[in-house]
Amino acid sequence: MYKKNLIIAAAVCLFSLQIYAQAPAKEKEQSNAEAFSAKAGTLMQKEFIEIGTVKKAKVQVLYYTDLISNIKKSALKFEYDVVSSYSTDTKVAILDVDEIDGLMKSIKLMQDKVMLTVPVNYTEVYYRSRGGFEGGCFTSKGAWSCYLKLEKYDSKSYVWLESADLTTLYGLLEQAKAKM
Repeated sequence: MYKKNLIIAAAVCLFSLQIYAQAPAKEKEQSNAEAFSAKAGTLMQKEFIEIGTVKKAKVQVLYYTDLISNIKKSALKFEYDVVSSYSTDTKVAILDVDEIDGLMKSIKLMQDKVMLTVPVNYTEVYYRSRGGFEGGCFTSKGAWSCYLKLEKYDSKSYVWLESADLTTLYGLLEQAKAKM
């Protein structure tokens, strides 16, 4: 009887250790601008400059200023409201200034090279920022589908684009870059 209780107690201990040893939840990836704005011990000012919209996704330039040290950073912000039957959830992506050129080059490559032909096999092409934003295209039913995904781990943060919307997005990125 004693051995049986000992084995059961050992099994319970091992099981509980296994539960606590699980990997911690993945934290949201952040852009450098988001990390700057989240610093403790600062008096942070945010200024939002409207650039335009693409498929109901707002594009803004965001200026962060640490009013104590007078250090400034700017970033590009995408904001998209997802409406469900009971609530509205706002999805946000922040891109650092140094990531905008990569996104613009990616859009041009998709338009000028990738989307000219449709491959036989399923294909995905995408640009990803350090904050988890993703923009790209994939083949579906013999045609290309384009998208922006604002939050890496959220399937509801997709903004579906037509190929012509890539030109609009590129123009908004040019405007935003000029204001940074």
